[in-house]
Amino acid sequence: MKVGVRVLPRKEVLDSQGRAVAKTLEHHGITLNSCRVGRFVELEFDTNSMEEAQKKAKEVAEFVLYNPLVETYEIEALKE
Repeated sequence: MKVGVRVLPRKEVLDSQGRAVAKTLEHHGITLNSCRVGRFVELEFDTNSMEEAQKKAKEVAEFVLYNPLVETYEIEALKE
């Protein structure tokens, strides 16, 4: 089973990468309400249970993928 983990900066945290992207786009005439830059990690587990894959993804995310002080994460099921 494949699951995705989306990691983004917390809304309270200054997202310097997001601000840089927004500023560049605005310089080229593209106006945004906001821009946040994060990362997406695809994990594939050897299980037939989506529930089990999501549980393992949560363990991985909390162990190594995100910093709870400045980031949040979401787990989503992915198509095979």
